[in-house]
Amino acid sequence: MRILACRKAAACAEAFSGRWIIAADTLVVHNGRLLGKPADRDDARSMLRALSGNTHRVLTGVCLRCGDSVFSGTAATEVTFRELSCADINAYIDRGLSYGKAGAYGIQDLGAYFVTHICGDYSNIVGLPVNLLTELLCAAGFNISQLISKGE
Repeated sequence: MRILACRKAAACAEAFSGRWIIAADTLVVHNGRLLGKPADRDDARSMLRALSGNTHRVLTGVCLRCGDSVFSGTAATEVTFRELSCADINAYIDRGLSYGKAGAYGIQDLGAYFVTHICGDYSNIVGLPVNLLTELLCAAGFNISQLISKGE
């Protein structure tokens, strides 16, 4: 995930020369299977069925880049789902909420209903791990207290 995030940042580097770029890439991992964004309804259904009643990991790679300065890392969060009925899964997919999201769900929307427990950074599940980003900003020399006081 970290490598993909760095590739995304590199792809933007020329267009945003001299500016800091933040790029991220998220995947869900369940039983060794990588779950990206679902291709279609059947794919989304398959993913949600697999996650139902189980614990999976959400991995997000983050890259902070300006010119040749690159800072990157990966965050991991464990997420446990309750048992989902076919009606739960179909209703969620019918609302169009599965698309564009790794693992076919978003914890920031009605997908929160599926989650019974998390271990780790909630913001990682959303797709941008704030704790990791803060560490990378500090490593790059940003003064977080100063950024907070300026409201940036």
